[in-house]
Amino acid sequence: MTAYAIAHLRPAAPHPDIAEYMERIPATLEPFGGRFLVHATRHEVKEGAWPGHVVMIAFSGITEARDWWDSPAYREIAPLRSRHIEGDIILIDGVPDGYDPGVTAAALRKELDAAADRALGSPDSSGYGGDIPFVRGAAPEYPGERP
Repeated sequence: MTAYAIAHLRPAAPHPDIAEYMERIPATLEPFGGRFLVHATRHEVKEGAWPGHVVMIAFSGITEARDWWDSPAYREIAPLRSRHIEGDIILIDGVPDGYDPGVTAAALRKELDAAADRALGSPDSSGYGGDIPFVRGAAPEYPGERP
């Protein structure tokens, strides 16, 4: 499954180290099959704030992404960037082919229903569940106590 290295890099002043980093990074990606998908291209912010630039690099899997990040070649050049550009960088798995967010939503709803049932407890003969006084909209006269 494809994995990605994603960076949100903040605005920075031009510096020779940054140029050197950009010149040298392709050689660090090559052994791991990494390729740029997004690199300092224009973006539109639709919600929130996103100062700076986005970089996205694809790898054939998360193992390759980790191996690239941890490789001596990349670790050697990383300070050329990190000394001059602040940012957030993550490695993340993509979704499999045919991914359906509806399946994920159904699992979330099932989890939410189970959590609500646990919080409410199982109603006993009085209509109250366990030690929880507010069960399915029924509240005792004195919260925290059973009538």
